[in-house]
Amino acid sequence: MTDIPEKLTKPYDPASTEARIYKLWEDSGFFNPDNLPERHKEPFTIIMPPPNANGRLHAGHGLTIALEDIMTRYQRMQGKKALWVPGADHAGFETQVVYEKKLEKEGRSRFKMDRQELYNEIMAFTLDSKQHMEADVKALGASCDWSREKFTLDPSVVAEVQETFRKLYRDGLVYRGYRTVNWCTKHQTSLSDVETETAEKSDKLYYIKYGPFTVATVRPETIFGDVAVAVNPNDARYKSFIGQTIEVQHPEGKLSLVVIGDEEVDMEFGTGALKITPAHDHNDFRMSERHNLPRVEVIDQFGKLSEGTGKYEGMKIAEARTKVVEDLQALGLIEKIEDYTHAVPTCYKCATTIEPRVMPQWFVKMAPLAKMAADAVREGKVKFIPDNFEKIFLYWMDNTMDWNISRQIVWGIKIPALVCTGCNNGALDTDHKAGDACPSCGAPLVAESDTFDTWFSSGQWPLLALGYPEKRDLSFYPTDVMETGRDLIFKWIPRMVIFGLYLAKEVPFRTVYLHGMVNDKHGKKMSKSKGNVVSPIELTDKYGADALRIGLVIGNTPGNDIALAEDKIKGYKHFCNKMWNGARFTLSNIGDTTLDTPRPTLTERDEEILRELNVAIESITNHYENFRFHLAGEELYHYFWNTFADTIIEEMKPRLAGDDTASKDAAQWVLLQILAANIKMLHPFIPFVTEELWSLLPKKDSSLLIIEPWPKPF
Repeated sequence: MTDIPEKLTKPYDPASTEARIYKLWEDSGFFNPDNLPERHKEPFTIIMPPPNANGRLHAGHGLTIALEDIMTRYQRMQGKKALWVPGADHAGFETQVVYEKKLEKEGRSRFKMDRQELYNEIMAFTLDSKQHMEADVKALGASCDWSREKFTLDPSVVAEVQETFRKLYRDGLVYRGYRTVNWCTKHQTSLSDVETETAEKSDKLYYIKYGPFTVATVRPETIFGDVAVAVNPNDARYKSFIGQTIEVQHPEGKLSLVVIGDEEVDMEFGTGALKITPAHDHNDFRMSERHNLPRVEVIDQFGKLSEGTGKYEGMKIAEARTKVVEDLQALGLIEKIEDYTHAVPTCYKCATTIEPRVMPQWFVKMAPLAKMAADAVREGKVKFIPDNFEKIFLYWMDNTMDWNISRQIVWGIKIPALVCTGCNNGALDTDHKAGDACPSCGAPLVAESDTFDTWFSSGQWPLLALGYPEKRDLSFYPTDVMETGRDLIFKWIPRMVIFGLYLAKEVPFRTVYLHGMVNDKHGKKMSKSKGNVVSPIELTDKYGADALRIGLVIGNTPGNDIALAEDKIKGYKHFCNKMWNGARFTLSNIGDTTLDTPRPTLTERDEEILRELNVAIESITNHYENFRFHLAGEELYHYFWNTFADTIIEEMKPRLAGDDTASKDAAQWVLLQILAANIKMLHPFIPFVTEELWSLLPKKDSSLLIIEPWPKPF
């Protein structure tokens, strides 16, 4: 037996190792690509999807950090000038919702607070949360360049986001207009389509006698805002009515409605005749644009019936619906009522049913921008992993709608514009000042109070994170990989591609790697209300960051959801212990052999073992290169545990204990080389234990494993 380092005489303890190792990496400066050795020349760049700075990391963040650090560490070892830029997102609406819950617990309401007071409170809360979030990122071993960290409310970021808005406006790609928006009556703000979810809801379908028609609707309470009846022009039942004006009775009087023909009407739904309420239905609004119909608002911002609805004024929607139906029945105007199940848009944060409203908002014209993005993908400038997400991306780009970027909240980046108190038109704050006369109607202009949709700023993230438009880091653009959750194929990915092409004339990344959702051990979505949330930091504290990282990645194919079971993480803690014990045995039995010892004369079996190792190195490297990290981890796991520890070490024991010096020397050399190669290849997955073991291997060079070259075939 050879004397071994004292550390190896004790079991591996992540708790006493990981913080020390992370500080060692930070102090080395190697997270910053500018400090890497000379061999690191070609850039490799990942921009971290900035975690929301409103709480601790969740399990999905743990997977993101693991995958992106694996990519970064691997490329750094391959000699790339690897840059992984960290950041934090103010997260607009989401953070304000979190803070509103805090206010509710304190018996306060944001609607009774001064805007600046509320903003200052949320800023203090966010900056405090940001510190905890960043500590979590470090605890998971992220080798990102903290000297380049960005926050989406940094002054430079805010200024550039606002400048992008001005550029879009001057290019005719931003306008202020009256259109239907998704309105949350609880949070009192509009939401984009990607900020709504659909819920299956059981309602009643009411068949109402409408003059010569019977119309089917789930919303009889909006009857007061009806302006037309629509039929399909190909529907033989109703062709003769198109263009006529009909009289319709309702509980508060009569309506004169025009009959229009529109091919969007589904002849199979209900009776094939629809009541049209443009102010409270997105489809009806689009129809009103095509047929030049008026919009009559009968539901206010609080989800109550408004002025002009007679005795129903002030009633909430559900109550008004019941009362209107009762009164229609009394008038003999309800033909029948059916059960009806349909998809209803809801607010993704509070599940309140979305109320479409027509209101003045800022919109981005998406069609020309989306075409640029779709063309770039079709030309192969952006690849998707898994590749089926390319079709999803293209579908959204080919069927895009104008994007509402206004939010009626305090927390976020203010829209740098002025709005007219008369006609509600908008103007840039660089072209006019508050108090100026509106160019359209002459009424005074006032400062816009709305903030940007958070996706407007985060859509520019790859450029903003690299300091755009400053040139210093633009050599790292386009970036190599954008790794994020598959759900962001609708929300974030398209906006980043669009802004990258619009601002920098290049796609922001060459590859999009999409991971699935991290669910509980039963495959159910994690939810605080269900009590099944698994904290990555709690698992790290219990089993070590290495065990969590490798446990999250092995068995996790791109794009597919995974179940996170604590037993699985515990199992990979045993694997880290197995590595530690394998290293202890090896270093206890290699005598004076070091990594610098010249290759001795090997036996035929030794040569066979090295050929098998070469096959493993080639296969594992190929998995890394092609983003098959789940397979790379699995092959490494089995090679180290089954091939090296359980087979090769056992096979070598008689030679190590024997008297044949040449055979012993060969066995010692082979064991040490295999151990070193495995430590290197496992480093991207389990960086803490491998860095610690690397420091204990006998060698002349004392450099850190983080910058060691990737193993070459023997």
